[in-house]
Amino acid sequence: MWLSATGGKVVAWATVAFFVGIAVPAKAQTLEQALSAAYRNNPTLNSQRAATRATDEYVPIALSGYRPQIFGSAYAGAQWAETRVDAGETALLGGASVSQSRTYPTGFGITISQTIYNGLKTANSVRSAESQVRGQRELLRNTEQLVLLDAATAYMNVLQNAALVDLQKQNLEALREELRAARDRFSVGEITRTDVAQAEASVANAQSELALAESNLNTANAVFFQVIGLRPTKLSPGRPIDRLLPKTQQLAVDSGLTRHPAVKSAEFAVDAGMSNVKVAEAALSPTLTLNGSASSDYNSSMDVQRQTSAAATLNLTVPIYQGGGEYATIRQAKETLGQLRIEVDVNREQVRANVVQFWGALEAAKAAIESAQASVAANEIALRGVREEWRVGQRTTLDVLNAQTALFDARASLVIAQRDRVVASYAVLSASGRLSAATLALKVPVYNPQIHYNQVRDAWIGVRTPGGQ
Repeated sequence: MWLSATGGKVVAWATVAFFVGIAVPAKAQTLEQALSAAYRNNPTLNSQRAATRATDEYVPIALSGYRPQIFGSAYAGAQWAETRVDAGETALLGGASVSQSRTYPTGFGITISQTIYNGLKTANSVRSAESQVRGQRELLRNTEQLVLLDAATAYMNVLQNAALVDLQKQNLEALREELRAARDRFSVGEITRTDVAQAEASVANAQSELALAESNLNTANAVFFQVIGLRPTKLSPGRPIDRLLPKTQQLAVDSGLTRHPAVKSAEFAVDAGMSNVKVAEAALSPTLTLNGSASSDYNSSMDVQRQTSAAATLNLTVPIYQGGGEYATIRQAKETLGQLRIEVDVNREQVRANVVQFWGALEAAKAAIESAQASVAANEIALRGVREEWRVGQRTTLDVLNAQTALFDARASLVIAQRDRVVASYAVLSASGRLSAATLALKVPVYNPQIHYNQVRDAWIGVRTPGGQ
């Protein structure tokens, strides 16, 4: 157990039950099960998987530049012509020779075009597409991290708010007992009406805080369902994942700078940007294509029943001036590349800041747990002493109410610190770029984007996706 009472003192039962596992019902949902459900069901993660599959298609699109383009054509129609000829004596007499013709031309043909050289535009387009695929996979990995962290946070928020509701109920019941005792003593003249009013005010305030706590629990339950896709029922205690964390803050920073998907995605974006510059520069290069065509035409005229032709040509196109748009495109691609390089540094600094922030939060949560445990134990002793002194008239009702409130606050602080302890451990693992279903050893099939990529990369034809759609 990662939570223990300070100095051998027993911590409040409600806190222990929710966060250590005493009296946890059978078949309770575990944090691991919730994370597995989020990995399978979360719509944001599934949407990013679909986006990754769509990005895979950029590679076969780019590879199509290496392949020939083939077009077929056919036609059919009707043609009418009239010819009038004036000649010799016929013309002097006002006569003319008139002839008419009707034909029904038809035909079909095929053309083939194969690019031989285009300034390496196709090769660089393929490199750009492959870099986009790798970058999208890192974005998917980053989404996986965020979803798993959100799921762990949602799970612990439900536990925390459920524990706080129980503590509020215990606090309200204790204050009601104090109110009943105060009224009894007031009826025999031992205390004044002021003492009773103070107790009544404390009960009313506790009722308001209980309503707020129940509202917060309802909100946490809704977020739990949104992120994880399940209704929270009988949650078992969550525990931190210290065994998976780097040993020191510096190791966590180093891991984040080299492994975090946000950094890796930005680096692949730079690779794609470099290839895009070369693709833009290809507009200034000559293009060499091999073209072939064959056709058959029928009844093209009265004298021609059938005409068949075939041709093969090698075409070289050299750009001289195209309006200047190609130069602007090149400059734009270079500026975009510069921006992408800056984004790498931005992401690295963000990762560094996140690691330091969450590592500090984790250390603070550890210290807060120890402090809260000591505070709970001390406030339990203090409350018992104040009640005894109140019974013999050495303490006022307000002193008892303050002692009860102090104990409740200490128990609530312990609950919150325990929640923060677990969430911070997941946040550190995420900030270091290592939060994943594989790292957590979740009992769920791990999504492998390489499978879809292999299925579509070399596909020449077909409109159905590998998923059958």
